[in-house]
Amino acid sequence: GYNLAAMQKIADELRSYFQPHIDADPSLFQRGESAMPAVKYMNMIVTPQNIRIISEPKADGDIEALMDALTNKYREYPGMRAFAARGSIITSNNGGTRSINLEISGPQLSTIYAVAQAAYQRAETVFDNPRIRSEPRSLALTQPMVQIVPRWERLAEQGMTAESIGFTVAALADGSYVDEFFLDDDKIDIYLYGKGGQQTQLADIADLPIYTAGGNVLPISALVSIEETIDTNSIRRVNGRRTVTLNIIPPRAVALETGVDIVKQDVVAHLRQEGLIPAGVDIAISGAADQLDNTRDALKSNYLVALIIVYLLLVAIFSHWGYPLLIMASIPLGVAGGIVGLWALNAVGVLLPSIGLPVIHQPFDMISMLGFLILMGTVVNNPILIVHRSVTNYKRGSDPIAAVNEAVRARLRPIAMSTITTICGLTPLVLIPGAGTELYRGVGAVVMFGILGAALVTLTMLPALTVMVLQWLKRQSTLV
Repeated sequence: GYNLAAMQKIADELRSYFQPHIDADPSLFQRGESAMPAVKYMNMIVTPQNIRIISEPKADGDIEALMDALTNKYREYPGMRAFAARGSIITSNNGGTRSINLEISGPQLSTIYAVAQAAYQRAETVFDNPRIRSEPRSLALTQPMVQIVPRWERLAEQGMTAESIGFTVAALADGSYVDEFFLDDDKIDIYLYGKGGQQTQLADIADLPIYTAGGNVLPISALVSIEETIDTNSIRRVNGRRTVTLNIIPPRAVALETGVDIVKQDVVAHLRQEGLIPAGVDIAISGAADQLDNTRDALKSNYLVALIIVYLLLVAIFSHWGYPLLIMASIPLGVAGGIVGLWALNAVGVLLPSIGLPVIHQPFDMISMLGFLILMGTVVNNPILIVHRSVTNYKRGSDPIAAVNEAVRARLRPIAMSTITTICGLTPLVLIPGAGTELYRGVGAVVMFGILGAALVTLTMLPALTVMVLQWLKRQSTLV
Protein backbone atom coordinates (compact mmCIF):
# COMPACT_ATOMS: atom_id res chain seq x y z
CA GLY A 1 0.00 0.00 0.00
CA TYR A 2 2.98 2.38 0.21
CA ASN A 3 3.87 4.59 -2.74
CA LEU A 4 7.36 4.77 -4.20
CA ALA A 5 8.38 7.79 -2.12
CA ALA A 6 7.43 6.04 1.11
CA MET A 7 9.21 2.86 0.03
CA GLN A 8 12.32 4.86 -0.82
CA LYS A 9 12.27 6.46 2.64
CA ILE A 10 11.98 3.04 4.26
CA ALA A 11 14.81 1.74 2.08
CA ASP A 12 17.06 4.61 3.20
CA GLU A 13 16.33 3.74 6.83
CA LEU A 14 17.06 0.07 6.20
CA ARG A 15 20.31 0.88 4.45
CA SER A 16 21.44 3.05 7.35
CA TYR A 17 20.60 0.25 9.79
CA PHE A 18 22.33 -2.54 7.86
CA GLN A 19 25.37 -0.57 6.62
CA PRO A 20 27.49 -1.00 9.80
CA HIS A 21 27.13 -4.80 9.57
CA ILE A 22 28.60 -5.06 6.08
CA ASP A 23 32.08 -6.59 6.25
CA ALA A 24 31.96 -6.49 10.06
CA ASP A 25 33.60 -8.98 12.44
CA PRO A 26 31.47 -12.17 12.67
CA SER A 27 32.63 -12.79 16.23
CA LEU A 28 30.72 -9.71 17.43
CA PHE A 29 27.41 -11.44 16.74
CA GLN A 30 28.61 -14.77 18.08
CA ARG A 31 29.62 -13.09 21.37
CA GLY A 32 26.25 -11.34 21.58
CA GLU A 33 27.70 -7.86 21.06
CA SER A 34 25.75 -7.30 17.81
CA ALA A 35 22.07 -7.84 17.07
CA MET A 36 22.77 -8.86 13.48
CA PRO A 37 25.35 -11.16 11.87
CA ALA A 38 28.11 -9.73 9.74
CA VAL A 39 27.39 -9.82 5.99
CA LYS A 40 29.66 -9.98 2.96
CA TYR A 41 27.52 -7.74 0.77
CA MET A 42 23.99 -6.36 0.51
CA ASN A 43 22.10 -5.50 -2.67
CA MET A 44 18.81 -3.60 -2.37
CA ILE A 45 16.06 -3.23 -4.98
CA VAL A 46 13.22 -0.78 -4.31
CA THR A 47 9.85 -0.75 -6.10
CA PRO A 48 6.36 0.47 -5.09
CA GLN A 49 5.44 -3.15 -4.32
CA ASN A 50 8.47 -4.40 -2.38
CA ILE A 51 11.96 -3.81 -1.06
CA ARG A 52 14.18 -6.75 -1.92
CA ILE A 53 17.53 -7.46 -0.28
CA ILE A 54 20.04 -10.02 -1.54
CA SER A 55 22.75 -10.76 0.99
CA GLU A 56 25.10 -13.42 2.35
CA PRO A 57 26.53 -13.83 5.87
CA LYS A 58 30.30 -13.87 6.39
CA ALA A 59 29.93 -16.97 8.56
CA ASP A 60 28.00 -19.80 6.87
CA GLY A 61 26.43 -20.85 10.16
CA ASP A 62 24.75 -17.43 10.57
CA ILE A 63 22.39 -17.72 7.61
CA GLU A 64 19.29 -18.50 9.71
CA ALA A 65 20.16 -15.68 12.11
CA LEU A 66 20.58 -13.27 9.18
CA MET A 67 17.19 -14.25 7.77
CA ASP A 68 15.58 -13.69 11.17
CA ALA A 69 17.30 -10.30 11.56
CA LEU A 70 16.10 -9.14 8.14
CA THR A 71 12.50 -10.22 8.65
CA ASN A 72 12.32 -8.77 12.17
CA LYS A 73 13.52 -5.39 10.91
CA TYR A 74 11.00 -5.39 8.06
CA ARG A 75 8.16 -6.17 10.44
CA GLU A 76 8.81 -2.98 12.36
CA TYR A 77 7.03 -1.07 9.58
CA PRO A 78 3.20 -1.09 9.74
CA GLY A 79 1.50 -3.19 7.08
CA MET A 80 4.74 -4.65 5.74
CA ARG A 81 5.02 -8.43 5.46
CA ALA A 82 8.49 -9.96 5.46
CA PHE A 83 9.64 -13.04 3.58
CA ALA A 84 13.17 -14.42 3.62
CA ALA A 85 14.39 -17.49 1.76
CA ARG A 86 17.79 -19.02 1.20
CA GLY A 87 18.76 -19.86 -2.36
CA SER A 88 18.69 -23.48 -3.44
CA ILE A 89 21.60 -25.14 -5.23
CA ILE A 90 19.09 -27.29 -7.12
CA THR A 91 16.33 -24.88 -8.14
CA SER A 92 15.70 -21.15 -8.22
CA ASN A 93 12.07 -21.24 -7.09
CA ASN A 94 11.09 -19.14 -4.10
CA GLY A 95 12.05 -21.03 -1.00
CA GLY A 96 14.06 -23.61 -2.87
CA THR A 97 13.17 -27.23 -2.23
CA ARG A 98 11.19 -26.51 0.97
CA SER A 99 8.51 -24.17 -0.38
CA ILE A 100 4.94 -25.45 0.02
CA ASN A 101 2.79 -23.47 -2.41
CA LEU A 102 -0.91 -22.86 -1.85
CA GLU A 103 -2.64 -21.95 -5.13
CA ILE A 104 -5.87 -20.13 -4.20
CA SER A 105 -8.10 -19.60 -7.25
CA GLY A 106 -11.55 -18.10 -7.70
CA PRO A 107 -13.66 -15.70 -9.75
CA GLN A 108 -13.49 -12.67 -7.42
CA LEU A 109 -10.23 -11.05 -6.32
CA SER A 110 -11.72 -9.78 -3.08
CA THR A 111 -12.80 -13.31 -2.12
CA ILE A 112 -9.52 -15.06 -2.89
CA TYR A 113 -7.58 -12.24 -1.19
CA ALA A 114 -9.66 -12.79 1.95
CA VAL A 115 -8.98 -16.53 1.83
CA ALA A 116 -5.27 -15.87 1.28
CA GLN A 117 -5.18 -13.56 4.29
CA ALA A 118 -6.89 -16.21 6.42
CA ALA A 119 -4.46 -18.91 5.22
CA TYR A 120 -1.53 -16.57 5.86
CA GLN A 121 -2.60 -15.93 9.46
CA ARG A 122 -3.39 -19.61 10.07
CA ALA A 123 0.02 -20.71 8.78
CA GLU A 124 1.71 -18.25 11.14
CA THR A 125 -0.27 -19.81 14.00
CA VAL A 126 0.41 -23.51 13.32
CA PHE A 127 4.12 -23.06 12.49
CA ASP A 128 6.77 -21.54 14.72
CA ASN A 129 8.12 -18.54 12.81
CA PRO A 130 7.49 -19.74 9.23
CA ARG A 131 8.55 -17.79 6.17
CA ILE A 132 5.51 -16.89 4.06
CA ARG A 133 5.42 -15.00 0.79
CA SER A 134 2.49 -14.13 -1.43
CA GLU A 135 2.22 -13.59 -5.15
CA PRO A 136 0.93 -10.94 -5.85
CA ARG A 137 2.97 -9.31 -3.09
CA SER A 138 0.12 -7.19 -1.74
CA LEU A 139 -3.06 -8.91 -0.53
CA ALA A 140 -5.03 -5.67 -0.25
CA LEU A 141 -7.16 -4.03 -2.94
CA THR A 142 -5.75 -0.59 -2.17
CA GLN A 143 -3.95 0.40 -5.36
CA PRO A 144 -5.46 3.40 -7.23
CA MET A 145 -6.93 2.43 -10.58
CA VAL A 146 -8.63 4.29 -13.43
CA GLN A 147 -11.38 2.41 -15.26
CA ILE A 148 -12.50 3.34 -18.76
CA VAL A 149 -16.16 2.26 -18.99
CA PRO A 150 -17.60 2.46 -22.55
CA ARG A 151 -20.95 4.15 -23.23
CA TRP A 152 -22.19 1.57 -25.65
CA GLU A 153 -25.00 3.61 -27.23
CA ARG A 154 -22.71 6.55 -28.02
CA LEU A 155 -20.05 4.21 -29.41
CA ALA A 156 -22.61 2.53 -31.64
CA GLU A 157 -23.77 5.93 -32.94
CA GLN A 158 -20.17 6.70 -33.96
CA GLY A 159 -19.56 3.25 -35.46
CA MET A 160 -17.01 2.24 -32.85
CA THR A 161 -16.54 -1.06 -30.96
CA ALA A 162 -14.95 -2.03 -27.68
CA GLU A 163 -11.80 -3.03 -29.55
CA SER A 164 -11.50 0.25 -31.41
CA ILE A 165 -12.09 2.45 -28.34
CA GLY A 166 -9.61 0.38 -26.35
CA PHE A 167 -6.98 0.71 -29.07
CA THR A 168 -7.61 4.47 -29.30
CA VAL A 169 -7.36 5.11 -25.54
CA ALA A 170 -4.17 3.07 -25.34
CA ALA A 171 -2.64 5.00 -28.25
CA LEU A 172 -3.41 8.32 -26.59
CA ALA A 173 -1.97 7.15 -23.26
CA ASP A 174 0.87 4.59 -23.37
CA GLY A 175 0.85 3.63 -27.07
CA SER A 176 -0.90 0.82 -28.93
CA TYR A 177 0.87 -2.13 -30.54
CA VAL A 178 0.24 -2.19 -34.29
CA ASP A 179 2.48 -4.79 -35.89
CA GLU A 180 6.09 -5.87 -36.30
CA PHE A 181 8.62 -6.16 -39.10
CA PHE A 182 12.10 -7.63 -39.48
CA LEU A 183 15.14 -5.62 -40.46
CA ASP A 184 17.80 -8.20 -41.25
CA ASP A 185 17.77 -10.36 -38.11
CA ASP A 186 16.22 -7.72 -35.84
CA LYS A 187 12.51 -7.78 -34.99
CA ILE A 188 11.10 -4.27 -34.65
CA ASP A 189 7.75 -3.58 -32.99
CA ILE A 190 5.50 -0.83 -34.34
CA TYR A 191 3.49 1.29 -31.87
CA LEU A 192 1.02 4.11 -32.51
CA TYR A 193 1.08 7.18 -30.22
CA GLY A 194 -0.94 10.36 -29.93
CA LYS A 195 0.68 13.78 -30.19
CA GLY A 196 1.40 13.77 -26.46
CA GLY A 197 3.36 10.57 -26.72
CA GLN A 198 3.79 8.88 -23.35
CA GLN A 199 3.68 12.18 -21.49
CA THR A 200 -0.13 12.35 -21.32
CA GLN A 201 -1.35 13.20 -17.82
CA LEU A 202 -4.17 11.26 -16.20
CA ALA A 203 -6.21 14.39 -15.65
CA ASP A 204 -6.06 15.21 -19.39
CA ILE A 205 -7.41 11.90 -20.70
CA ALA A 206 -11.06 12.94 -20.52
CA ASP A 207 -10.47 15.94 -22.83
CA LEU A 208 -8.34 14.17 -25.46
CA PRO A 209 -9.99 14.37 -28.91
CA ILE A 210 -11.00 11.31 -30.90
CA TYR A 211 -11.63 11.31 -34.64
CA THR A 212 -14.56 8.96 -35.10
CA ALA A 213 -15.46 6.87 -38.14
CA GLY A 214 -18.20 9.35 -39.01
CA GLY A 215 -15.72 12.22 -39.29
CA ASN A 216 -16.65 13.83 -35.97
CA VAL A 217 -14.14 15.02 -33.41
CA LEU A 218 -15.29 14.27 -29.86
CA PRO A 219 -13.62 14.25 -26.49
CA ILE A 220 -13.09 10.83 -24.94
CA SER A 221 -15.47 11.75 -22.11
CA ALA A 222 -18.32 11.87 -24.66
CA LEU A 223 -17.86 8.19 -25.47
CA VAL A 224 -16.69 6.64 -22.19
CA SER A 225 -16.97 7.20 -18.46
CA ILE A 226 -13.72 7.59 -16.52
CA GLU A 227 -13.99 6.23 -12.97
CA GLU A 228 -11.32 6.33 -10.30
CA THR A 229 -11.38 3.38 -7.92
CA ILE A 230 -9.01 1.09 -6.02
CA ASP A 231 -7.93 -2.41 -6.91
CA THR A 232 -4.77 -4.46 -7.20
CA ASN A 233 -1.90 -3.40 -9.42
CA SER A 234 -1.35 -6.97 -10.66
CA ILE A 235 -3.51 -9.98 -11.40
CA ARG A 236 -1.99 -13.45 -11.47
CA ARG A 237 -3.66 -16.23 -13.44
CA VAL A 238 -3.04 -19.98 -13.34
CA ASN A 239 -4.85 -22.03 -15.99
CA GLY A 240 -6.87 -18.94 -16.86
CA ARG A 241 -8.20 -18.39 -13.31
CA ARG A 242 -7.38 -15.52 -10.99
CA THR A 243 -4.96 -16.96 -8.45
CA VAL A 244 -3.05 -15.94 -5.35
CA THR A 245 -0.08 -18.11 -4.39
CA LEU A 246 1.25 -18.41 -0.84
CA ASN A 247 4.80 -19.77 -0.54
CA ILE A 248 4.99 -21.33 2.94
CA ILE A 249 8.44 -22.42 4.12
CA PRO A 250 8.31 -24.38 7.41
CA PRO A 251 11.07 -23.97 10.00
CA ARG A 252 14.18 -26.08 9.41
CA ALA A 253 13.28 -28.25 12.41
CA VAL A 254 10.12 -29.42 10.60
CA ALA A 255 10.60 -32.08 7.93
CA LEU A 256 9.07 -31.27 4.57
CA GLU A 257 6.65 -34.21 4.77
CA THR A 258 5.44 -33.02 8.17
CA GLY A 259 5.09 -29.48 6.88
CA VAL A 260 2.94 -30.62 3.95
CA ASP A 261 0.68 -32.60 6.30
CA ILE A 262 0.33 -29.59 8.61
CA VAL A 263 -0.61 -27.35 5.68
CA LYS A 264 -3.18 -29.88 4.45
CA GLN A 265 -4.76 -30.66 7.84
CA ASP A 266 -4.19 -27.64 10.08
CA VAL A 267 -4.40 -24.89 7.45
CA VAL A 268 -6.57 -25.90 4.49
CA ALA A 269 -8.85 -28.37 6.31
CA HIS A 270 -9.21 -26.00 9.26
CA LEU A 271 -10.25 -23.11 7.03
CA ARG A 272 -12.86 -25.32 5.37
CA GLN A 273 -14.26 -26.44 8.72
CA GLU A 274 -14.48 -22.82 9.85
CA GLY A 275 -16.33 -21.86 6.66
CA LEU A 276 -13.60 -19.43 5.58
CA ILE A 277 -13.29 -20.93 2.09
CA PRO A 278 -16.47 -20.05 0.20
CA ALA A 279 -17.90 -21.99 -2.71
CA GLY A 280 -16.12 -21.29 -5.97
CA VAL A 281 -12.69 -20.91 -4.36
CA ASP A 282 -10.30 -23.78 -5.00
CA ILE A 283 -7.04 -24.46 -3.14
CA ALA A 284 -4.31 -26.65 -4.60
CA ILE A 285 -0.97 -27.53 -3.04
CA SER A 286 2.02 -27.42 -5.38
CA GLY A 287 5.71 -26.58 -5.36
CA ALA A 288 7.83 -28.78 -3.10
CA ALA A 289 4.69 -30.70 -2.11
CA ASP A 290 4.28 -31.94 -5.70
CA GLN A 291 7.97 -32.81 -5.87
CA LEU A 292 7.64 -34.62 -2.55
CA ASP A 293 4.76 -36.78 -3.82
CA ASN A 294 6.64 -37.59 -7.01
CA THR A 295 9.78 -38.49 -5.06
CA ARG A 296 7.83 -40.66 -2.62
CA ASP A 297 6.15 -42.56 -5.46
CA ALA A 298 9.48 -43.04 -7.22
CA LEU A 299 11.18 -44.25 -4.04
CA LYS A 300 8.49 -46.86 -3.37
CA SER A 301 9.16 -48.56 -6.67
CA ASN A 302 12.92 -47.97 -6.47
CA TYR A 303 13.17 -49.72 -3.09
CA LEU A 304 11.44 -52.79 -4.46
CA VAL A 305 13.54 -52.85 -7.62
CA ALA A 306 16.73 -52.41 -5.58
CA LEU A 307 15.84 -55.34 -3.30
CA ILE A 308 15.10 -57.60 -6.26
CA ILE A 309 18.33 -56.67 -8.05
CA VAL A 310 20.45 -57.21 -4.92
CA TYR A 311 18.82 -60.58 -4.28
CA LEU A 312 19.26 -61.80 -7.87
CA LEU A 313 22.92 -60.75 -7.88
CA LEU A 314 23.51 -62.69 -4.66
CA VAL A 315 21.75 -65.70 -6.14
CA ALA A 316 24.10 -65.53 -9.12
CA ILE A 317 27.14 -65.28 -6.81
CA PHE A 318 26.16 -68.21 -4.54
CA SER A 319 24.33 -70.28 -7.18
CA HIS A 320 21.74 -70.87 -4.49
CA TRP A 321 18.29 -69.41 -3.74
CA GLY A 322 18.50 -69.69 0.05
CA TYR A 323 21.91 -68.38 1.19
CA PRO A 324 21.26 -64.84 -0.13
CA LEU A 325 18.33 -64.58 2.29
CA LEU A 326 20.85 -64.75 5.18
CA ILE A 327 22.65 -61.73 3.75
CA MET A 328 19.43 -59.87 2.98
CA ALA A 329 18.51 -60.10 6.67
CA SER A 330 21.17 -57.44 7.35
CA ILE A 331 19.32 -54.83 5.25
CA PRO A 332 16.41 -54.07 7.67
CA LEU A 333 18.84 -54.03 10.59
CA GLY A 334 21.08 -51.62 8.71
CA VAL A 335 18.05 -49.40 8.03
CA ALA A 336 17.26 -49.50 11.76
CA GLY A 337 20.83 -48.42 12.47
CA GLY A 338 20.42 -45.46 10.12
CA ILE A 339 17.24 -44.34 11.88
CA VAL A 340 18.81 -44.66 15.34
CA GLY A 341 21.89 -42.81 14.13
CA LEU A 342 19.81 -39.94 12.76
CA TRP A 343 18.05 -39.68 16.12
CA ALA A 344 21.40 -39.72 17.95
CA LEU A 345 22.77 -37.00 15.65
CA ASN A 346 19.85 -34.70 16.52
CA ALA A 347 20.07 -35.56 20.23
CA VAL A 348 23.74 -34.60 20.34
CA GLY A 349 23.29 -31.69 17.91
CA VAL A 350 21.10 -29.68 20.29
CA LEU A 351 23.88 -29.82 22.91
CA LEU A 352 26.60 -28.44 20.62
CA PRO A 353 25.94 -24.72 21.40
CA SER A 354 27.05 -25.42 24.98
CA ILE A 355 30.60 -25.97 23.69
CA GLY A 356 30.54 -23.11 21.19
CA LEU A 357 29.52 -25.06 18.08
CA PRO A 358 26.44 -24.39 15.91
CA VAL A 359 23.38 -26.54 16.55
CA ILE A 360 22.80 -29.50 14.23
CA HIS A 361 19.24 -30.53 13.44
CA GLN A 362 18.62 -32.90 10.57
CA PRO A 363 14.96 -33.74 9.85
CA PHE A 364 13.99 -37.15 8.51
CA ASP A 365 13.00 -35.95 5.06
CA MET A 366 12.82 -37.41 1.57
CA ILE A 367 16.44 -36.51 0.81
CA SER A 368 17.55 -38.47 3.87
CA MET A 369 15.47 -41.42 2.69
CA LEU A 370 17.73 -41.69 -0.34
CA GLY A 371 20.36 -42.90 2.11
CA PHE A 372 18.35 -46.07 2.71
CA LEU A 373 18.42 -46.77 -1.02
CA ILE A 374 22.22 -46.50 -0.90
CA LEU A 375 22.34 -48.74 2.17
CA MET A 376 20.75 -51.63 0.30
CA GLY A 377 23.82 -51.95 -1.89
CA THR A 378 26.43 -51.33 0.81
CA VAL A 379 25.34 -53.16 3.99
CA VAL A 380 25.43 -56.54 2.20
CA ASN A 381 29.15 -56.32 1.46
CA ASN A 382 30.40 -57.51 4.86
CA PRO A 383 27.77 -60.26 5.33
CA ILE A 384 28.80 -61.70 1.95
CA LEU A 385 32.28 -62.35 3.36
CA ILE A 386 30.97 -64.18 6.42
CA VAL A 387 28.33 -66.27 4.65
CA HIS A 388 30.52 -67.19 1.68
CA ARG A 389 33.40 -68.32 3.89
CA SER A 390 31.08 -70.24 6.23
CA VAL A 391 29.36 -72.08 3.37
CA THR A 392 32.71 -72.92 1.80
CA ASN A 393 34.02 -74.34 5.11
CA TYR A 394 30.81 -76.34 5.63
CA LYS A 395 30.99 -77.86 2.16
CA ARG A 396 34.58 -78.94 2.92
CA GLY A 397 33.32 -80.98 5.84
CA SER A 398 33.62 -78.60 8.79
CA ASP A 399 31.10 -78.62 11.61
CA PRO A 400 28.63 -75.66 11.32
CA ILE A 401 29.92 -73.95 14.49
CA ALA A 402 33.56 -74.46 13.53
CA ALA A 403 32.87 -73.32 9.96
CA VAL A 404 31.29 -70.05 11.14
CA ASN A 405 33.96 -69.41 13.82
CA GLU A 406 36.73 -69.76 11.27
CA ALA A 407 34.88 -67.48 8.84
CA VAL A 408 34.49 -64.74 11.48
CA ARG A 409 38.17 -64.96 12.49
CA ALA A 410 39.34 -64.86 8.87
CA ARG A 411 37.05 -62.04 7.77
CA LEU A 412 37.19 -59.85 10.87
CA ARG A 413 40.11 -57.75 9.62
CA PRO A 414 38.69 -56.89 6.14
CA ILE A 415 35.29 -56.18 7.69
CA ALA A 416 36.87 -53.83 10.23
CA MET A 417 39.00 -52.12 7.59
CA SER A 418 36.11 -51.50 5.18
CA THR A 419 33.78 -50.28 7.96
CA ILE A 420 36.32 -47.93 9.57
CA THR A 421 37.42 -46.36 6.27
CA THR A 422 33.80 -45.84 5.16
CA ILE A 423 32.84 -44.22 8.47
CA CYS A 424 35.91 -41.99 8.45
CA GLY A 425 35.11 -40.92 4.90
CA LEU A 426 31.50 -40.03 5.78
CA THR A 427 32.23 -38.28 9.08
CA PRO A 428 33.23 -34.90 7.55
CA LEU A 429 30.11 -35.03 5.39
CA VAL A 430 27.94 -35.38 8.49
CA LEU A 431 29.68 -33.35 11.18
CA ILE A 432 31.50 -30.49 9.47
CA PRO A 433 29.15 -27.51 8.83
CA GLY A 434 29.16 -25.60 5.57
CA ALA A 435 27.05 -24.21 2.77
CA GLY A 436 24.43 -26.74 1.66
CA THR A 437 25.10 -29.20 4.50
CA GLU A 438 21.38 -29.56 5.20
CA LEU A 439 21.04 -31.13 1.75
CA TYR A 440 23.49 -34.01 2.10
CA ARG A 441 23.95 -34.39 5.88
CA GLY A 442 20.87 -36.61 6.19
CA VAL A 443 22.06 -38.98 3.46
CA GLY A 444 25.53 -39.16 5.00
CA ALA A 445 24.18 -39.81 8.51
CA VAL A 446 21.86 -42.59 7.37
CA VAL A 447 24.59 -44.33 5.37
CA MET A 448 27.27 -43.90 8.06
CA PHE A 449 25.21 -45.15 11.00
CA GLY A 450 23.53 -47.79 8.86
CA ILE A 451 26.90 -49.28 7.89
CA LEU A 452 28.07 -49.15 11.51
CA GLY A 453 24.93 -50.95 12.68
CA ALA A 454 25.21 -53.51 9.90
CA ALA A 455 28.84 -54.21 10.86
CA LEU A 456 27.79 -54.96 14.44
CA VAL A 457 25.03 -57.25 13.16
CA THR A 458 27.49 -58.99 10.82
CA LEU A 459 29.74 -59.91 13.73
CA THR A 460 27.00 -60.90 16.21
CA MET A 461 23.59 -61.92 14.92
CA LEU A 462 24.57 -63.05 11.43
CA PRO A 463 27.06 -65.75 12.62
CA ALA A 464 24.43 -67.17 14.97
CA LEU A 465 21.82 -67.17 12.23
CA THR A 466 24.26 -68.82 9.82
CA VAL A 467 25.03 -71.57 12.36
CA MET A 468 21.30 -72.27 12.73
CA VAL A 469 20.85 -72.57 8.96
CA LEU A 470 23.89 -74.81 8.48
CA GLN A 471 22.82 -77.06 11.36
CA TRP A 472 19.36 -77.35 9.79
CA LEU A 473 20.93 -78.29 6.47
CA LYS A 474 23.07 -80.91 8.24
CA ARG A 475 20.01 -82.45 9.88
CA GLN A 476 18.20 -82.54 6.55
CA SER A 477 21.09 -84.29 4.89
CA THR A 478 21.23 -86.86 7.72
CA LEU A 479 17.52 -87.63 7.34
CA VAL A 480 17.94 -88.15 3.62
